[in-house]
This record gives sequence, C-alpha cells and structure tokens, in this order.
Amino acid sequence: MNNKISPDSEELPTNMHEMKGRNNEIEQEAVGRTHEAVPKQGFCDVLLTLLCLALIIVTFPFSLFFCIRVVQEYERAVIFRLGRLLHGGSKGPGIFFILPCIENCTTVDLRTLTFDVPPQEVLTKDSVTISVDAVVYYRVQNASVSVANVENAHHSTRLLAQTTLRNILGTHNLHEILAEREHISNSMQSVLDECTDAWGIKVERVEIKDVRLPVQLQRAMAAEAEATREARAKVIAAEGEQKASRALKEAADVIAESPAALQLRYLQTLNSISAEKNSTIIFPLPVDIIGGLLKKGE
Repeated sequence: MNNKISPDSEELPTNMHEMKGRNNEIEQEAVGRTHEAVPKQGFCDVLLTLLCLALIIVTFPFSLFFCIRVVQEYERAVIFRLGRLLHGGSKGPGIFFILPCIENCTTVDLRTLTFDVPPQEVLTKDSVTISVDAVVYYRVQNASVSVANVENAHHSTRLLAQTTLRNILGTHNLHEILAEREHISNSMQSVLDECTDAWGIKVERVEIKDVRLPVQLQRAMAAEAEATREARAKVIAAEGEQKASRALKEAADVIAESPAALQLRYLQTLNSISAEKNSTIIFPLPVDIIGGLLKKGE
C-alpha cells in the first residue's frame, strides 16, 4: 500500500529509508494543508510566543511542570501551536517541551488494536440471509495524518469495516463464503487498507470468525448431506455384493473341479461351527450320499 495522501504516488517503498521519507512527506502534506490559506506566522503569533516564553522564564522552575511532556515508546505526540500543526511531524518517544499557553498536545497510540465487528446480516448473491462477524487488526502508522485528516480515525475505520464486510460478502454465493474464507478475508483487508491509507491507518489483518445460517437452512443442508451419505452407502454396499458374488462364483468353479475339495470345505465348516460354544445340534451327512443324490437327479 502506498503511504501517501496524494494520488500521485505510483511506486511502493523498497526499504525502511524510503518508507520513513514517504511518511515525512505525508506529514508535510498534512501540515501544508493547514498553511495554504493562512500566512506562516503573523505579528500576533510572534507576540504571543514571546509572551509565553517570558512567562516561562519568570515562573521558572515551576513552569517546567507545565512544559515537560513524556510519551512512551509506543506513543507519539502531535502538537498544534495556535491551531496549526507544527512542522516536523509528531514528537516522541521520550521527553520534549511544549509552550503551555499556545500549544496543544494530542497523544496517539501506535500499538495494534483489535476490533470485533458486530454480527452483520448479509444477503448473499444467491439470496440467502446469513449473519457474519469478523475481527479487524489495525494500527496507526502516521500520528499526524490520523489527527489532522480525520475527526476520529478509530471510529471511522470501524464503521468502514462493517460496511466493507457487508459489501464484499454480498457479491459471493453461500458456498463460496463457506469454502473461501481466507480469500474473502484477504480481499477485505486490501480494500480497507487502501481506504484508510489517507487516514494514517494500516489494516494488518482481517479474519472472519463465524458464519451463522438460518435454522431452516441448516436443517435443509443437514437433510441433503444425510441423503447423500445414505445414497453413497447403498452404492458401496451394492458394489461389495457384486464383488462378493463374483468371488463366490470363482470359488464354486474351483470346488466343482475336485470332489475332494467340497468334502474338505464341508469339514472346515463343521470345525468352525463346533469351535463356538453354542447349543447348535449338527447331524453330519456324508458327502458321498449328496453326490449320489445329485447324480440321480441328473
């Protein structure tokens, strides 16, 4: 993503020095926006500044309690002097001085923030109403721009995330939303990052947490899945019966070639039945008699 406000940017920064340079350009543009219609410094500005410095000198060292400011490593201070954004961008981290009467200091947190997007009722492309919630991870990458270019950068980013979630999901079918969550999250992250770049906000990651379907649709999908599984089970059972019948036919052909094989198979069956502890009564019948009966029948 380009780290500029103006639309003239074409190339991405290739290293940290270029990125810092472009951040400075963004700050200079934000500062220049406030100085285009107003002179750089008028007589009243100079007079008020001198009076403030004189007051600080007269009340020294008590004035140090009002002049010294300290910001943490993860914070930056944006200073306005007589309503104008100071050149040089934000201050910090560490200690710095401000003029208490004519300067106003705003502290901006640069840490990554987490926003839980409330459940959004979305109408998909195939006219199915679903409820989707997501998580957005973002941070302030330019403190001066986030203060000077938008009234409330965090609130604006959160509202834009809700709107973008509904717009993007409305262009997909239900099966695409369920199967391509990662792709939809990346698309949403790219759109948000492009829109919030002019606000000094960097959207790092977007994740879709949950997709809730209507109860009737859940029942219909469950019935469809159950019917599909039953049909597949019947097909598999039929294929098994077909293979078993072929195997039995081949075994019968082999046994028919040797009368002794049928007797051995008969004895194996008797052995397996007698091994089980049951109350089955077996009346052995010689195989020769069965063979004689078969010949008489022919």
